[in-house]
Amino acid sequence: MMKNIYNIILKAAVVLTAVFCLTSCLEKNPGDFILEDEGMMTFEDAEQTVTGIYAAYMSSGLYSGYLTLVPDIQSDLVYAVQGNSNTYGNIWQWDILSTNAEIEAVYASLYRVIGRCNFYLDQVEKLRDSLTDGDMIQILDYYTGEVYCARALAYSELIKCFCKAYDPATAESELGVVLRSSYFKEEPVTRASLKESYEFVLADLAKAEELLDSENDYFDAPYFTHASAHAIHARTALYMQDWDAAIEHSTVLIESDAFTLATARAYVTSSQTFLDYLWTNDTSYENIWRIGYTPTSYGAPQGQVFLNFNNDFTYYYPDYVPAQWVLDLYGSGDGRYNAYFANLPTGYSHGLTWPLLVKYYGNAELMSYLIYHVNMPKPLRLAEQYLIRAEAYCRKGQYNAGSADLTALRQTRYTNGGNISVTESNWLETISDERVRELYMEGFRLHDLKRWGKGFERTPQSQSQAEGSSLAVAAGDPLFVWPIPKHELEAPGSQIQPNESNR
Repeated sequence: MMKNIYNIILKAAVVLTAVFCLTSCLEKNPGDFILEDEGMMTFEDAEQTVTGIYAAYMSSGLYSGYLTLVPDIQSDLVYAVQGNSNTYGNIWQWDILSTNAEIEAVYASLYRVIGRCNFYLDQVEKLRDSLTDGDMIQILDYYTGEVYCARALAYSELIKCFCKAYDPATAESELGVVLRSSYFKEEPVTRASLKESYEFVLADLAKAEELLDSENDYFDAPYFTHASAHAIHARTALYMQDWDAAIEHSTVLIESDAFTLATARAYVTSSQTFLDYLWTNDTSYENIWRIGYTPTSYGAPQGQVFLNFNNDFTYYYPDYVPAQWVLDLYGSGDGRYNAYFANLPTGYSHGLTWPLLVKYYGNAELMSYLIYHVNMPKPLRLAEQYLIRAEAYCRKGQYNAGSADLTALRQTRYTNGGNISVTESNWLETISDERVRELYMEGFRLHDLKRWGKGFERTPQSQSQAEGSSLAVAAGDPLFVWPIPKHELEAPGSQIQPNESNR
């Protein structure tokens, strides 16, 4: 019953592009999905409000665009090609200002999600009290769990991008984010502490875990589930250095019957393994939460800057190509290499020959509608949970358990073999490399380097753009933490404190 309801909701969802706020993104946005003065008066209004939350997650400022691509382009994973279109050029060169359009869009899009969640949560109890149908009340409670999960995820992403790495010893004195818990109530426009910000996320997740039911956990779910809450909780715990909680919540998913890692050892079609199919068709038993697209409702083209084959439909004109050191990480028999990269002819006059990223080549069904470079984002995957638990085990000195999780993941990715072991001296380097292999261009690298206290250096490679190719970034560089958008700092009544990266 629940899934049928959501099929209807998602077909009705509209694409929302990232919003560049001319005033503060924290100001009320009167419902562009429901009239504010009408409120959420009926069960149907609640459904429409939840639809608006999921539609907001389709924004090009989020997983189909900037939130996924910008952190990895800013790091050491790709190189800009000579003659590129300069898309994300300032990001790649670390020329990042508080007026940067991509940074503004991430900030605005996440607070748009939060605003819609608050609009729902402010009114749901009154609506619930007015209902007499037991089934409707049950479904409404489930919706409420989803909304808490949606808000927790949005706040966790804001913290990840705009705050320093969490240190339990200093979190109470570090800047967090502006916490808005209400749509209608006036609240101070000031940043909470980092500790308070994470506690807010955990409180929302606790409510989500209480209201959602594991019986509705299902792979490829286009809506938030009980499993989604555990996935977000495991990631949040890892970032908070709460190793026991990270293990607890990732274990729920790893041991769940609802999900299985996509294997490179078995085939869906005569030519595609389950791992290949995960990226060409965006469907897999390992997808915990996938943003659902249709030919009339979809997000931004993630793969555009890596391929640009729709320039002339003959050659490829990538703005960015994989770093050589990344390509060298993949061993013989690692099915991820062929799933993620391919040698394709470029149309540049300098004749670049290089493996191109095809992870986001485009969803096969959408391609049949001439929708290019668009894949359904998969922000929560089972593979990440193995990596989370492996790291948490190693942090506790349980290297055999960490090795077992890494091996379990790798054995599904390799056509044969894949066993690996870690020790006290090499576990962090090993996990760092494995996170690159598995999560390449999924938006984790910059934040991983920040929380591990690492910097990086780039060395020029074939036909790479001179500006940025020799960049050296020290650990702790202020731009590991994105600047708060300038218009937020200067908005009337704002008391928002800037980051060190604000300039």
